[in-house]
Amino acid sequence: MVQDLTNTRRALVTGANGFVGMALCDALQKQGWMVRRALRTGNAAAGVFDDAAVGDIGPATDWQRALSGIDAVIHLAARTHVMHDAAADPLIEYRRVNVDGTQALALAAEAAGVRRFILLSSIKVNGEATGVRPYTEHDVPRPEDAYGISKLEAEQALKAAATHMQTVVLRPPLLYGPGVKGNFLRLMRAIERGLPLPLGSVHNRRCLLYVENLVDAIMLCLDHPAAAGQTYLLADEDEGVSTPELVRAIASAMNKPARLLPFPPGLLKIAAAAVSKSAAASRLVGSLQIDSGKIRCDLGWQPRYTLAEGLRPTAEWYYRRKTTPIRT
Repeated sequence: MVQDLTNTRRALVTGANGFVGMALCDALQKQGWMVRRALRTGNAAAGVFDDAAVGDIGPATDWQRALSGIDAVIHLAARTHVMHDAAADPLIEYRRVNVDGTQALALAAEAAGVRRFILLSSIKVNGEATGVRPYTEHDVPRPEDAYGISKLEAEQALKAAATHMQTVVLRPPLLYGPGVKGNFLRLMRAIERGLPLPLGSVHNRRCLLYVENLVDAIMLCLDHPAAAGQTYLLADEDEGVSTPELVRAIASAMNKPARLLPFPPGLLKIAAAAVSKSAAASRLVGSLQIDSGKIRCDLGWQPRYTLAEGLRPTAEWYYRRKTTPIRT
């Protein structure tokens, strides 16, 4: 039986093979969207998704085939944090993908008549740490590293390119869930191995976001009239959790003990600086809180999953990947 696509809504997803992209594509398909994945090469799932090979994302990417007949674009692809970055000027590389690539896609989407364009940005646009109050959409952006600067410029490039196209910008904090990589995965490994963590004396508050809660927000932003032209900050809980609380929650989900040792945060920063890990230490001991009241008020978004509820499937995935290795 041939599916009637006359009234089917069509979405283009960049970064579709990534951590967020895979969860989003599944959700879109379940909601009746025709999903076209913008991939670097090939067709990884023939018959499931309508894939388009676009090559590397940058200022010269040809988007014509990928955007044909598309109603909405969800732009997840980006150059994220690169461990041991060998680029002579990392900002130039971030800008090539995150800024120039976003601008090229936005201009092509505008020309193709795309109705709505959702950009996944980052809370790093606001800054690296909060003090007496959480970040809001009204704060003057203060990105501190090359990645954060490039994401702010990507937001600006999108808004400048969109004349008739509706835009939505989402700035999430640290994401977690099945398929997570980076520092969160490294923390899970340390907990599983029973390594003592000198974080017991840290008294901070940091917001996180479960990947399925982010997917829910994206799905809501695709159609909600009030989302057009908006920028939203979002998190599981506005208050956030302390680093020791996070370690205990992860350990509980993994059925492992939380081996937290008391250690002065100031000395921890000094030790981290000695091995060129100052940024990582600052994230572990500093606070980053988010006021997500705007998206809750405008769109009625509410996180479906608490931290504990999100960590359970994350832990289950972690143990599954040990028997079926996944590239990280």
